This record gives sequence, structure tokens and C-alpha cells, in this order.
Amino acid sequence: MDNTPYQLNKRLVRESFDRAAPGYDDVALLQQTIAQRLLERLDLIKLQPQRILDVGAGTGQLTLQLTRRYKNCEVIALDLAPAMLRLARQRLGILDKWFGKQRFICGDADHLPLADNSVDMIISNFAIQWCSDLDQTFTEFQRVLKPNGLLLFTTFGPDTLKELRQAWRTVDDAIHVNSFIDMHDIGDAMMRAKFSDPVMDTERLTLTYKDGMAVMRDLKAMGAHNVSAGRSHALTGKQKLQQMLTAYDTFRNSEGLLPATYEVVYGHAWGAETPSHQQNSGEIHIPLSQINRR
Repeated sequence: MDNTPYQLNKRLVRESFDRAAPGYDDVALLQQTIAQRLLERLDLIKLQPQRILDVGAGTGQLTLQLTRRYKNCEVIALDLAPAMLRLARQRLGILDKWFGKQRFICGDADHLPLADNSVDMIISNFAIQWCSDLDQTFTEFQRVLKPNGLLLFTTFGPDTLKELRQAWRTVDDAIHVNSFIDMHDIGDAMMRAKFSDPVMDTERLTLTYKDGMAVMRDLKAMGAHNVSAGRSHALTGKQKLQQMLTAYDTFRNSEGLLPATYEVVYGHAWGAETPSHQQNSGEIHIPLSQINRR
């Protein structure tokens, strides 16, 4: 898969979410809603994990709910942005801070600072869209996940912010909106990483706004504005901005509001039965008991 349209500047991603951290929970209503739906999916899965890794934990809302659901489980919150993790830690009560099993790690999903086969479950809510090389990401997930462990995640699909993207296309050919990977390509990457029984599905949710600037303000407040490597480094002039807003205005619905579509991709799979450090695609292992003597 050609990753060129999806290349991201990880430094900008980290800085963007660091800046967004103080007001993130006030605007991240979609993320909070989908986190609840992830938890509902866990109701259908009979698993009692001893250690969970929350990738892209953000301000720790999902981390805290996982801690409450699995009382005796160690929950590791991992995020690229230090400011997000500081807020996540602040959610803990005094007893949890001293005696709890929560852990907070500032790290990159593409280079997880964890041992092989060390977690029973990986859960990730809207984080892997900030990983431009899914083969690397899923290889890392497979590495740290125990055999038959659970991977459960959400991400954004390519129809996300399609109205804003189309409005910018009337202005120029520059990249103004982050690109998102198709569900089928995500599933293919999971298969290449040797995950078992991957299941993918999508839904589309629409938020509405009074004007286009409100959409862009929310994206900036969430840390989700354009951080692609191919973005223009020049400031957008007032004339181009106004041209985009005029084009976006053509999407107004019957109530006079502007839509912002979000394609939510859900995925889950199981870790390989063979531990990752024992996998070798160039070898075939046959037990002695299956070799007949002549």
C-alpha cells in the first residue's frame, strides 16, 4: 500500500495534542461517544485480562473506565503527548495514585516500549489514524500482545470530513485535511501482521455546525487539524479561506446547519497463537511425533 497520502509529522502530532490537552474533553464529544460503544462491545467478549494497553489514551477517560471494569487488572495508558498523560493521571484518586495498578507511558504506537507478549488486550480509540505506517503499527501490536489476546480499536475512514475536503478542493490542490485509510486496507494490514479472525465494520455520524469556522475551531481544539507531511507551510490567505467557506456553505441542510461527516471504522482481532518472537515465515516446524519412521 502506498502510504504517501497518509504520511504524518509525528512531532507536529505530539505538539498539536499537547496544545489541545487543556480543553480537549470539552470538544471531544464524538471520541467520548465512541469510547462508550467500544466498552459495550467488550460486554460481548468473555475475557478477564491481567494487563490492558490503552493506545492513544489521551486524557484517560477510557483508561479510567477500563480500570473500573477490570478491578484487578493493570491498565497501561500510552500516549504520544505528555500533556494528555498528565491530565489522565489527574483522574486518579489518592488511593489509586499510591496503590493502583494504572501505569502511564509517553510513547509512540509504532515503537511500543513494552516487552514481547506482555499484554492480554490492546484497546485504542481514534489513535491509529495518527500512525502513517499501519504495517509497523500492527506488527508492534502483535509483538506485545499475548497469544490469543484481544485487539479492539476504532479509527477514522476516508469519508471523514468529506464536506470540508471538497470545499478546499475548490480553492487549490494543496492538502488541507488529513487523509484516512480505507477499512479494507486496514484489514489487509492486520492480516499481514498475522492477526487471527479480523472483523471490520463502519458507521457514519454527522455533527452539525452553524458555520465552517466552527468546524475548523473544533478540529484545532481537538488537536485534529492538518498535520500531514504534504501540507502547505504557507499561511492560508483570507481570500482562499473565504472561498473555502463559501464552497462549504453549499452543504447546508434543511435546518440551515453545516454537516461534518465522520466515518468511524471499528476493528477487532485476536493475537496469533504462536508468540511473536517464535514466528518465522521462512521455516516450517513439524513435531517429532508426526514424523513416521521408515
